[in-house]
Amino acid sequence: MLVAGANLEEINNLKKQLLSEFERKDLAAAKQILEMRISRDEQGGTLQLSQAKYVRKVLQRFNMSDAKPIRTPLTSHFRLSKEQCPETDKEKDFIARVSYASAIGSLMYLMVCTRPYICCEQIHV
Repeated sequence: MLVAGANLEEINNLKKQLLSEFERKDLAAAKQILEMRISRDEQGGTLQLSQAKYVRKVLQRFNMSDAKPIRTPLTSHFRLSKEQCPETDKEKDFIARVSYASAIGSLMYLMVCTRPYICCEQIHV
């Protein structure tokens, strides 16, 4: 369990309550949880979460390690159509081997934890 808060006294009280009910170890300040790296700026009073390692694993899993990073996945004028669907058996076989549900699930995990901006198109005015 990871406990975080702005008031150290309240955190310590919670730890005491948990210790009275459960066996536990205090492992001190966390550096990583659920594949998220935790960085602290004690002077600024902030925490930063990074999933860079997880992103590299996802890219590798879906053979995209060498993909060129871009700001948006598709240009705003790009439209999908039925004509772009695979037609030949070879194209259909290739598409069938890609686990789209798993890829989307991996992106949703990133979105929920540290990268909420990947779920919507950015509009520039």
